[in-house]
Amino acid sequence: MKRSACLIFNPVAGNSDPDQDLARIQELLEPFIDLDIRLTTPEVDADDIAREAVARGVEAIIASGGDGTLSAVAGAIVGTNIPLGIISRGTANAFANALDLPNTIEAACATILGGLTRVVDAGICNGEMPMVLLAGVGFEAETVELADREMKNRWGMLAYILSGIKQLNNLERFEAEIETDDKIISLTAVAVTVANAAPPTSILAQGPAGIIFDDGLLDVTLVAPENKAGAIAASYHLLQTALSGNPTDRDDIGYLRAKKVTISADPPQKVVVDGEIIGMTPVSIECVPGGLTIFVPRVEEEPVVEKLTGLADIEITLKPVT
Repeated sequence: MKRSACLIFNPVAGNSDPDQDLARIQELLEPFIDLDIRLTTPEVDADDIAREAVARGVEAIIASGGDGTLSAVAGAIVGTNIPLGIISRGTANAFANALDLPNTIEAACATILGGLTRVVDAGICNGEMPMVLLAGVGFEAETVELADREMKNRWGMLAYILSGIKQLNNLERFEAEIETDDKIISLTAVAVTVANAAPPTSILAQGPAGIIFDDGLLDVTLVAPENKAGAIAASYHLLQTALSGNPTDRDDIGYLRAKKVTISADPPQKVVVDGEIIGMTPVSIECVPGGLTIFVPRVEEEPVVEKLTGLADIEITLKPVT
């Protein structure tokens, strides 16, 4: 008997042909999965479709679109234990990169068909809004707001880099207060980022490096340079930490892990959650341990490599092949 799943498909995501993409997904999945295909529209959002699917008691949900679509669907099923399949077709594909998922249609469908799942954390903002990736206050939010749809369609991932460079010319510091379960931190910052999961390209989240998305904690990065030159240097350093996997060691960058974080700012700052501006500070974010179940690829174990050369008085005899 076939498995069944609700496929939530955003036809305006990315720059590829949506009809061809949907046909390819159907070609790969429908021989094995009974798909209930639902398309997003200007009137019906991905999270609305996902919540309706949850209410129907679906076996699984598959989301195909950009990061906004994927995060919306994931947020709608946090805490339901319904497995989520991800087929990325967006500009940045940050969702897939952050959770170590494939970002091509063929590999994503193979992952879903493999049936292997993993439980990961999620987050809740202000007690009601789900968060899967990260929340940014200050520079991160301003950069995302500058990278509009037209710019992303034209430049792709480069849109965020160009927006970041432009935003450096309008860099503003603010007084921030970060409250956790056991401490209150006050500092002058340009960016505060709270990550549940984040790809290396989200450099302002890379203070601790190697962000862990199934430890029941949020990763908080505080960026506090004194001027534009310091901000450029700090950003470059955070990129290096992302690539090397080593935590930051700059004096103007701090990081911590906490289960719950509340951020206030003076003057109030814009807040972006999973790529969407949601309002202004203050904002409170709490980790939901094990809140999301996702289909993941099977990882082949690395073969054990022998090293026998250089050992004193060693003799090796090859056995004949039988």
